[in-house]
Amino acid sequence: MNHSILLEALKASQNWVKHFNKGDVDYCVAGYLHDAEVKVKPLGDFSGAKSVDGLWRPFIESGASNLEYSEIWLKQQDKQTVQLGANWSMNIGRGVITLEEWVKQPDGVWKLARDQFEITEQF
Repeated sequence: MNHSILLEALKASQNWVKHFNKGDVDYCVAGYLHDAEVKVKPLGDFSGAKSVDGLWRPFIESGASNLEYSEIWLKQQDKQTVQLGANWSMNIGRGVITLEEWVKQPDGVWKLARDQFEITEQF
């Protein structure tokens, strides 16, 4: 296990959350691979850049913010893939991230290949 790889992926996830909280939809959507798969329980499945944009843009623009992760776990899959899970909460609800799969690109940028989370409570 390479701790620096885990820390790089964690930083990528933390940067995504920071931009989410600033309302930076373009950064958040660009944080996914073009063919990324997102599964949101109970909302459904979203595949590809256009679908991911259709999930996040109205959600973030509606005022969702104050996203925080807790009880984070990380697991290195290989030299460029790290999986992350956590509990999440924000101003409009809370839930569980069962899987964020971060993949390091050839240019060194980390992007989400898969994102699976559950909304367990809405405020």
